[in-house]
Amino acid sequence: MKKFKHWFSSLSFRTGVVVLLLCVPFYVLSAVQFFLPISIEAKGVLWVLFFGLAKTAQYSGLAILGVDGYKRLKLQIALWRKK
Repeated sequence: MKKFKHWFSSLSFRTGVVVLLLCVPFYVLSAVQFFLPISIEAKGVLWVLFFGLAKTAQYSGLAILGVDGYKRLKLQIALWRKK
């Protein structure tokens, strides 16, 4: 577990942001699949798959960023909104 934690923390800020942004399309896909003309069981499986991927991307991105990276990201967003 220590080896995994060390590897995770060695990833860059940019990687954390990209992984965090990956949750957006997965959340969209988890909602859009309800409009597909497929069986209820298939919709349930797709929802679990895409929602799980979205949560995994979200928490992985936050773990890569860490507390300092999260604060940096919030600052970048605040500066971007002022423009």
